[in-house]
Amino acid sequence: MDQDRREFLKTTSLAGAAAMTGATTLTVTPAQAQAPTQAMARGLTLATLRRADGGFGLGLRTERGILDVIAAEADFHENAPTSITAVLNREGDASGLRRLAAKANAQAARYFVAEDKAQFGPCVTNPEKIVCVGLNYRKHAAETGNPVPKMPILFNKFNSALNHHGGSIAVSKEKATNFDYEAELVIVIGRTARNVSEADAAQYIFGFCTGNDFTARDLQSRSSQWMLGKALDGSGVIGPWLITSDLVDGDTLGISLTVNGQKRQSSNTSDMVFNTKQLVSYISDYMTLKPGDLIFTGTPEGVISGYPKEKQVWLKAGDRLTTTIEKLGTLRFALT
Repeated sequence: MDQDRREFLKTTSLAGAAAMTGATTLTVTPAQAQAPTQAMARGLTLATLRRADGGFGLGLRTERGILDVIAAEADFHENAPTSITAVLNREGDASGLRRLAAKANAQAARYFVAEDKAQFGPCVTNPEKIVCVGLNYRKHAAETGNPVPKMPILFNKFNSALNHHGGSIAVSKEKATNFDYEAELVIVIGRTARNVSEADAAQYIFGFCTGNDFTARDLQSRSSQWMLGKALDGSGVIGPWLITSDLVDGDTLGISLTVNGQKRQSSNTSDMVFNTKQLVSYISDYMTLKPGDLIFTGTPEGVISGYPKEKQVWLKAGDRLTTTIEKLGTLRFALT
């Protein structure tokens, strides 16, 4: 209702302004009323920084370190967005981020946080939807004894699953035992998408990040619906970086994972059955994708559930996992 009221006020205020200037008619469609005035941000490597008050703020990766955008904007007033949600919704002036970085660089080191000292949050903090894709790598389908899917297999996570670089998952508190990893490329949507063609789908992708679809296999297999094993608290780990899609081709990236330093997965997103554009197009045929929505695109071969049963040693508290995707960076988290 609040959104409807805002759109009504926006539309009626425009109509009133037209009447005052002598215009005879003014037609404002809902799409026009909601259209962002700023272009989608490009050429950026972004992060979310956790703040002392428990909130989140935007970080911009620079050669000097991570720019604390909230601190810089408070002093230099460039009308730059100060949260990842604001960037995705095209609020403020995204080009102001570069101006802030230049001014901060000339002023003081206090505006920058060293990467090894940063307290990261999820690189996207408030997605409306988290859509995940199953069996989307040919070799992964083969190792699990499943045929290559003829269409994407979709399931979901929730915001309570969001987790971050340097975070932890409390497996000791879960009513499950067969914990498994899934290194994944994650698509971040940048424009409202419904029934978009594969040819146009790239225009709706804001960027990409490193992810891990942490899974309880015993819960996943409890019924024909996978959700229970996929939606554990903290099981959707993303970050640390969100890199805009003009800087990277999501369909040709090396992807790997280690557990306690031992390599378990090593592949390339080119082995995906359905590429990033096909996934965005397909999903948009059945639901409206919004800025900030996440698509976990599936995992390559090497998961524990793909091993022969006598070799399946499930993850446990104390294990440390590292997921790396070429050009997107390394994501680390621990099990407790």
